[in-house]
Amino acid sequence: MNINVKHDLIDQKFYTIIEGKEAYLRYLTYDKAVMNMIKTYVPPELRGRRIADAVVLKAMEYARDNNLKIIPTCSFIQTFLIRHNEFKELVINS
Repeated sequence: MNINVKHDLIDQKFYTIIEGKEAYLRYLTYDKAVMNMIKTYVPPELRGRRIADAVVLKAMEYARDNNLKIIPTCSFIQTFLIRHNEFKELVINS
């Protein structure tokens, strides 16, 4: 499945629309250098398709490409980072 993830800078979220439903990662920014990734959500009927992984991956790549640090407040993101060591250097105090 090709998942098209978009970034909404104004609402501070990465999201995708699948079957008319939105899956997203919300974040807050601090000092334009830190992203606090606070919530990941996928509607129940869309779960199990690795949609959250695609959304989080896009957010991690954005953080890395823009030299941002992250705070992984969301438990899903904490689990994602265990499986994806290549993004560990982005975490503050890692």
